[in-house]
Amino acid sequence: MSEFKSGVIAIVGRPNAGKSTLLNALLQEKIAIMSDKPNTTRNNIAGILTNEDTQYVFMDTPGIHKPQQELGKVLNKNAYIAMEDADVIAWIVDVTQSFGTGDEFILNRLKELNTPVILLLNKVDKLNKEKLLKRLMYWSNLHDFAEIVPLSALKKENLDEVLSVFRQYIPEGMALYPAEMKSDHGLVFQLSELVREKVLFKTHEEIPHSVAVVLESMKEKDGKVALSFIVIVDRDSQKGILIGKGGDMIRDIRLSAQKEIKEKLGKPVEVELYVRVEKNWRNREAKIKEFGLDELSE
Repeated sequence: MSEFKSGVIAIVGRPNAGKSTLLNALLQEKIAIMSDKPNTTRNNIAGILTNEDTQYVFMDTPGIHKPQQELGKVLNKNAYIAMEDADVIAWIVDVTQSFGTGDEFILNRLKELNTPVILLLNKVDKLNKEKLLKRLMYWSNLHDFAEIVPLSALKKENLDEVLSVFRQYIPEGMALYPAEMKSDHGLVFQLSELVREKVLFKTHEEIPHSVAVVLESMKEKDGKVALSFIVIVDRDSQKGILIGKGGDMIRDIRLSAQKEIKEKLGKPVEVELYVRVEKNWRNREAKIKEFGLDELSE
């Protein structure tokens, strides 16, 4: 029998490359929220997959980008720390997109590290074989990657190969977490993130990343869980959009979140949402800390 292996794999990439989709697909459970908007992921989320001979600890990092606010700088810093601490770096790219300045930014950062980098070419189901081969050749000439693996995170194609390749580069050693753990982020974080996901989905471009969600209270009585969340935005106009005409928007978000939280907890739930304006919170360090988005910056 092979030796037990355990290691940390940092999943990095440009915003919207498919990092969270890949993490959820590998774990076969929703750990990270998903959205088609850049920088949906804000915290370094560890997803943990344990089988008979390996424990994979995946760090889903915020998309590395040119920051416009203090929050963006914190997100980039979170991603860099994960890269430096990892045994393996999995750089996921959207193979349908051309190499851009964001990729160059990441590549230059990776060149500074001595960590093996596995390039994951995502969304290969969208290209024919000839185009895929050209992209493969292009990327392989950019850097001496430890491995290059084509996959489709959304369609869950070639994920066994991804795990097999990761295993080659992580060290032998004891498990870092109990085998039954799927994430290092607790229930409060996961529930707040579910609400934020619904806000991003329902409001589209109108409420981009000026939103934060905080779980204010969670009480159980007679088998039913009552949850109260505060949804924070940074402008009065966004509060109006979030509430919607006659309260339609906030009701839709509440019901959508309530349905998924009920499925997650496996019991009846009652969700209440309150909207609060915190002017320019993304540029205020104290607020970023208060909303739990600076967890690695101590």
